[in-house]
Amino acid sequence: MPERVLVTGAAGHVGRAVLALLAERGVPVTALVLDPPGELPAARVVIGDARDPAVVAAAMEGVDAVVHLAALPSPRLGTPEEVFTTNTRATFVVLEEAGRRGVRHAAVAGSYAVGGLPFAVRPVSPPYLPVDTATPLRITDPYALSKQVDEATSAMMAARHAMTVVALRLPYVGDAEHKLPAMAEQYARRPEAGARDMWSYIDTRDAARALVMALDVARPGAHTVYAAAPETLSPLPTERLLEEFHPDVPRRRRFPGRTVPIDLEPAAALLGFTARHVYPVRESGW
Repeated sequence: MPERVLVTGAAGHVGRAVLALLAERGVPVTALVLDPPGELPAARVVIGDARDPAVVAAAMEGVDAVVHLAALPSPRLGTPEEVFTTNTRATFVVLEEAGRRGVRHAAVAGSYAVGGLPFAVRPVSPPYLPVDTATPLRITDPYALSKQVDEATSAMMAARHAMTVVALRLPYVGDAEHKLPAMAEQYARRPEAGARDMWSYIDTRDAARALVMALDVARPGAHTVYAAAPETLSPLPTERLLEEFHPDVPRRRRFPGRTVPIDLEPAAALLGFTARHVYPVRESGW
């Protein structure tokens, strides 16, 4: 493990889970937050904007790894220009300042939404299933575009500074007390509501664990993987869901039970990651 980690966006739901996990492992953390956060389990808290090179440079003091979470996580949280420029500038600044100071390991919170489906201006399906990192992107919204640029920035910074940068494409994030119960109920009532997301999710604790595990990747360069729970948040069988909502999409494998139609094998191979926290959904027929 690194000696000190900078966590940007540390006051968010996933950020706090990352802080808690690193604290459990005895790793000191510098937390970069936009506004005063109240109490955080961090050795040092820096208040400022992740888009500001001076702020980020100050936060990098003594750091040898970075978990970058600071972002607007939806195209609905600002104008298109604000969402795109906020996210892409923050990622560029954080990775550039990290590289300039000799930091060689970074984990970037990417998004399943990079594929373009969740916020598409009109319904769209992937060209094949399971969704994987080779799936062509079908982007029509500024958030997905910002995530695509973040991955390109990660690749450039890895080459520019001889860094190892792992971008984790995360789906809907929550836990049994926060977000997941309401979403599971919605999918049970309206299964079509999850079609763009492939009914996927990841528990907050698993998201944090995957990000921390990404700091231990020894292979240099930029890597992109999906990290998600192995089962969907829908009570219905995956094959039936796909027949109903993505009927014309070729399937390269079968999806027994409630298997999520996303390729999770690269995350297991690169990080050794498999999700531990699976939300208890009562299975049912159509």
